[in-house]
Amino acid sequence: MSELLFFIAVMPDEEIQRAVTDFKHYCAEHFEAKHALKSPPHLTLFPPFKWQLNRLDELVNTLEYFAKQKISFTLLLKNFNAFAPRVIFVDVEKSEALQELQQRLESYLNEKLHLKNDCAHPELNPHITIAHKDLKRDLFAKAWAYFAAQTYERSFVVTHIVLLQHTGGRWEPYRAFPIG
Repeated sequence: MSELLFFIAVMPDEEIQRAVTDFKHYCAEHFEAKHALKSPPHLTLFPPFKWQLNRLDELVNTLEYFAKQKISFTLLLKNFNAFAPRVIFVDVEKSEALQELQQRLESYLNEKLHLKNDCAHPELNPHITIAHKDLKRDLFAKAWAYFAAQTYERSFVVTHIVLLQHTGGRWEPYRAFPIG
């Protein structure tokens, strides 16, 4: 059987996506960290998982039904933060609505599809990554000094959850599911 690799996320509006992608390009050009460019700007709700191709309709229908039962909400992006010594990200203000969405999605997927979050850190720490994995430890301090000195504040309304598929070299949106 053929398996596909997916994850589920929230994606900001196009203007924010462009700005965050620019931050990723800055990291690639100035700090040799380009791996984050392999996925669009997003906040992960459910980490990568393998799914059988012959069950794809079941996954899509489950996510569609789940999303219709939820209501949209606003998220605030505020400045930058880091998980030293490798990850730099746009920070997201704590949101009970986002926390609830993530927890309910995880429970729903477990109940309906027997899909479990096998992540070592299952608690939600919302962020939009701009540099990770290939950010060398010796360049982290320079990168973090640059981004820590920047201010960035935007908000967006969460209107969809998005299923992203790994296409071999990068992650691409497979389908968006409208909330409400």
